[in-house]
Amino acid sequence: MSRLQLALNVADLDASIAFYTKLFGTEPAKVRDGYANFAIVDPPLKLVLFTGIGVPGSLNHIGVEVDSTDEVAAVIARSRADGLEQTIQENVSCCFAVQDKTWVKGPENDWEFYTVLADAADMGCDRTGVIVSPGDVVAATPGSNGACC
Repeated sequence: MSRLQLALNVADLDASIAFYTKLFGTEPAKVRDGYANFAIVDPPLKLVLFTGIGVPGSLNHIGVEVDSTDEVAAVIARSRADGLEQTIQENVSCCFAVQDKTWVKGPENDWEFYTVLADAADMGCDRTGVIVSPGDVVAATPGSNGACC
């Protein structure tokens, strides 16, 4: 099942966890230092909370969590065919998880399409492999879009 991802910068992680637990009627799926995420069934939403990154109350990043690497590959292929710029990452540690993903460059916000392969011990957040035009891979500046992962 795919679900929309919304990542928010928050001032107080504990207060935010308490609020979103009540709002969506579910406990967080993962809590780490400065980080929490909720895998909400209804509505299908991956809610991610960060402290110490960005302005509290602001959007950190947006994305779509998918079930498999094949689904990420399909987004990569479709984005290439449509001439969209993207950052492709394979087997990267990000947000306390090992992931395969692509970031599709939007006019104001990049969209992250990813699948979780395994749990990771640390935040990670290494962005490499920017696609500047379809098919061309060059080095990137980590965190270049302002998002953690």
